[in-house]
Amino acid sequence: MNEHLLLVGAMLLFVAVMAGKVAYRFGAPALLLFLGVGMVFGLNFISFRSFDITQGIGMLALCIILFTGGMDTKFSDIRPILGPGVVLATVGVALTALFVGVFIYLFSNWVGLALSFPVSLLLASTMASTDSASVFSILRTKKQGLSQNLRPLLELESGSNDPMAYMLTIVMVSVVTSSGGDMSVWDSIWKFLVQMLVGGALGYGIGRVAVFTINKINIKNNVSLYSVLLLAFVFFSFSFTSLVWGNGYLAVYVTGLVVGNYKIAHRGNLTTFFDGFTWLAQIVMFLTIGLLVNADELLQRDVLLLGLAVGAFLILVARPLAVFISLAPFRRFTFKARTYISWVGLRGAVPIIFATYPIVAGVENGYLIFNVVFLGTLISLMVQGTTVSGMANWLGLAYEEKEPLFKVGVPDSIKSNFSEIEVTDKMLAHGVSLRDIALPDNTLVVMISRGENYFVPRGNTELAVGDRLLVVSDRNEEELQQMYDELGITDVMRL
Repeated sequence: MNEHLLLVGAMLLFVAVMAGKVAYRFGAPALLLFLGVGMVFGLNFISFRSFDITQGIGMLALCIILFTGGMDTKFSDIRPILGPGVVLATVGVALTALFVGVFIYLFSNWVGLALSFPVSLLLASTMASTDSASVFSILRTKKQGLSQNLRPLLELESGSNDPMAYMLTIVMVSVVTSSGGDMSVWDSIWKFLVQMLVGGALGYGIGRVAVFTINKINIKNNVSLYSVLLLAFVFFSFSFTSLVWGNGYLAVYVTGLVVGNYKIAHRGNLTTFFDGFTWLAQIVMFLTIGLLVNADELLQRDVLLLGLAVGAFLILVARPLAVFISLAPFRRFTFKARTYISWVGLRGAVPIIFATYPIVAGVENGYLIFNVVFLGTLISLMVQGTTVSGMANWLGLAYEEKEPLFKVGVPDSIKSNFSEIEVTDKMLAHGVSLRDIALPDNTLVVMISRGENYFVPRGNTELAVGDRLLVVSDRNEEELQQMYDELGITDVMRL
């Protein structure tokens, strides 16, 4: 029996990876194909209907996804958009839940479903946040640059808005099941503030402890154990914070931010490990969610009516309204930028995971909520997920993002600056050989890329416009940038 389960699991993973390759070729979100594979297996081969297990898998997967998203985010990138990102992750989520909740209440009564206002708000709360797995996966897979700092803004929002939606969902489950007692709006706000403050503080503190421990502990005889140690910190950050009334999801994301923005030993190995583990977590999570689907329930009239209506309203009305209101104080974003932010309100695994809470809590309309959220997520992934790049091009916000030719893994312990530059006409004004270029002391060109060829240069090596140079320097970044400016070099990539 165990061998059969292992075989089925291996087949699921294999088919999911192949589906991801097909998705990339045709411009579809890989996560949509993972979800589709799970649905196909669930409808035809596997009987799986455990919402408790799905919650557990979703919790573990989200810990990995949020941590890796934070670790891959440079604070220098999000600092300029920290204000609007936080507002979108809090006020934006609350406004989305309110708008969608009012719509569900009015629409359900119009079509004869007659959902109460608390249940309508509960359904809206589960769908209020954008999905970090979907946003991280699609934006980073596309390798597309976005002007006006839009990519770090969208990633910051998606990585930090789950706590708000989680709190709204938990509060509304308590209200609907009457287990919240006399919980007032002010009690809910106070609980939210405490969770955010505790989650942020513990996430930062645990991140600093993780960095200190990994840098000081000596297990160089088996460097793979550093990844295991950091994984332990990830799960500790979530579980300990949750146990002391903080928000574990926020703590994990902040821990990732700290680890990603401080000097840490063996960063290359850690990054490779968590990138692969994140993809595994995403695949398992979406496959498991797909296995939950019951075709008979999904195709019921009530589910189809409400799911299609809510999906369309969320994409076309609620999300744009929430974005434009939330970003009203921030004048730096153009109308086109706000429109694009509105469009990349991707839903994914997180809303579906949150939609299992009403079922586990015994909410009367729990299965209706789950199926509506599932259908709404499918609509979002199919409509928005497949047009992320196209919408950016149509709005004139996209630019080609160059990948470095030199894949240099530089340990944090090395203080030298590595950069990749492209040779220009101005750079060759005083001669075409390498020795003719006025490089400062402690700065070397260690490799040249020309066409398909890579070679180590000498002083008499002749350069050509368009050559890519790998430069290593002990100068600080300000001095190095000044040198590049004097040489007329504008295409610089830090490695």
